[in-house]
Amino acid sequence: MLSWILGFLLLALIAGALGFTGIAGASIGIAQTLFYIFLVLFVVSLIVHLARSGGGPKADL
Repeated sequence: MLSWILGFLLLALIAGALGFTGIAGASIGIAQTLFYIFLVLFVVSLIVHLARSGGGPKADL
């Protein structure tokens, strides 16, 4: 999913440089939406991982 974000961001930069502001704006909107979805999924995955492993690293005493 991160590669999709970078692809849309690159498309937006190229379109903006060439003067296609409509395409650039749409691409930036899609990239932002994908970024937030990726961020939420990452946080959920991190919470689930910590819950399954028992909290975090344990010290060996």
